[in-house]
Parts: sequence; C-alpha cells; structure tokens
Amino acid sequence: MARVEEFTVRGSDGGQRGPLLTDGAAAVRRRGLVLGISALVGFLLTVVWSAEFVDQTVGATIADGILGHSAEDTPIAGAAAGVAFAFTSGLAGTFTACNIAAFGAVAPMLGAVGSRWGRLVQALKPLGWMSLGMVTVAAVYGAVVGAVGTSMPQFSQADSLPGELSGRSVQSMVVFGVIGLAMLYLGLSALGYVKDPFARIAVRFPHAQTVFMGVLIGGFLIGRPYPLFRHLFRDAAESGNLLYGAAAFVLQSLGNIVIMAVLFLAVAAFAGGRVQAWLTSKPGRLAVLTAVTLIVAGVFTFLYWDVRLLARREIIPWYPIAPWAV
Repeated sequence: MARVEEFTVRGSDGGQRGPLLTDGAAAVRRRGLVLGISALVGFLLTVVWSAEFVDQTVGATIADGILGHSAEDTPIAGAAAGVAFAFTSGLAGTFTACNIAAFGAVAPMLGAVGSRWGRLVQALKPLGWMSLGMVTVAAVYGAVVGAVGTSMPQFSQADSLPGELSGRSVQSMVVFGVIGLAMLYLGLSALGYVKDPFARIAVRFPHAQTVFMGVLIGGFLIGRPYPLFRHLFRDAAESGNLLYGAAAFVLQSLGNIVIMAVLFLAVAAFAGGRVQAWLTSKPGRLAVLTAVTLIVAGVFTFLYWDVRLLARREIIPWYPIAPWAV
C-alpha cells in the first residue's frame, strides 16, 4: 500500500540474499492515469454486465449439472441436501456480480518466493487469513438467519416494482455500496491518494488487510440477491437451526472462492518466481497492480449495485446499459 513494501530476494538455492525495499505509492508514475483507466474499466463492466446470463446461463447451468436436478426449483430436502446445495450454489455463483469483486483480493497477495513447494506453502497463508475473515462473517450471519431469518428482507419473495425499492434492494444497496467504497478506498491508498488504513496495525499484524478482504467477501452474503442463494437463505431461515444456518453459509462462501483460490495457488506454484521478478523489477509495479484490481472491483461494485440498480427501478432516469444486459 502507501507504506514501504519489502520483498525478500532469494537465490537459486533458496537462500536469502537480502531485502529489496520499494516505496510503492511514491514510485507510481502517472497515478492519475492509472486511477482514470481503472475507474473507466469498472464503469464499463457495469454497462456490459448481464446478470441474467451470469446467474442463469452460467450459474444455474453449473448448479443443475452438479446436483442433477433444477437447483432453483427443487426443494432442499434435509440438512445433508442443504450442505451439498450450499457449496454447489456457491461454486456456481463464482462469477456473479455480487461475487466477482472477490478477485480484487488476489493481487495484494501475490509475490511468493522460493521453491515451487515453498511458494505453494507461502500462498496458503494469505488464503488462510482471508478465509478466516470470510468464514467468521458467514458463520455469524448464517446463525442470525437460522434464528430470525423469516423476518429479514432477504426472505421476501415479493416482486420489485418500478419506482420503488424493496427491503431486499435497500439491503443490497447498503451492503454492496459499503463494500465497493471500501475496495475503492484501499485502491486509492495503494496509489497514495489517501492514508493506508492498515499502516499502523500492520506493524503488529501484517495480515490485517488480508483478513479485512475476507470480511468483505463474507459480507457479500448479507446483500446477495442471487436466486440460488435466496433459495438457500429461505431454507436456512425456515429451519430455525443456528448451526445449520452457520454451516450452510460458510460452505456457500467457501464455494464462492474455490476457483479463485485454485487459480491463485496455480500462479504461485508454477509462475511465482517469474511473478515475483516482474513485480520487483520496477518500483511501484505491485502498488499499481493492487490499485488497479481494487479500484476496478470497487467502482464496479458501487456503480452496479447502487447507481445502476436505481436506474433499473426507474428511480433515476437513465444509466447506460448494453442491449444484451437489460
């Protein structure tokens, strides 16, 4: 982020050769251009993004294929079926608009060094810290749903009406608005526009930001309108079982990040050395990569779930949307 980043350079024998220090944000050139292009990409994604294609054509097809029946239309019969549905629907929802921002968490975790096995082991550590934040939020929210879920906005199946915001929509707007702005702020801090919120705590707890990214990913469930998740939500709420609600939501979150985790581990194991060399070859390169992913994810999340949603509900007059995304 804005603080000095330290990378450990190792030789071919794995021995430490000494630290290479780069002042990340200070070394970024044309940071205004980086910010502008990243924000533009995030905005353009909201224009072309088709929720129907991602949710139904991709997500529902994957879930139906794994479960062997219609995931959305078939009742969840018991806890065992609920557990299988939770993980499967999470996996199927990897590329939904409410989960795609999770990929913004990958860039800040890159840069493992050493042998292939050593890089793999190092890569597991940030994934573990991120999962800790994610699982904690998912478990707590799942327990709450198991206890009082039938009275929560996400339980409602009422259709959204033009000119009005349902309780579900308001909840989604608030949750994803906060998540989007948080990611945007972290991206701006990587470029040095604002203070790094983790600069002090990172001295004692260097994984603080990684845990926080996990908290944001876990928070996706709190605002998620994804049809398969709402199916799971209603089942957990009607069960009245805190443990089942917590377990189902944890598995849903773990399913959300499986593909991202596999890709991250593959990069760390097979290309980690080259990635590390590329990141450290120019001062500020890691800061730019981190900033771009977080700004794109943050702008997309905020605009898609707050501004574009208002236009779709006909509360604001217009938002540019591609013909296939209507």
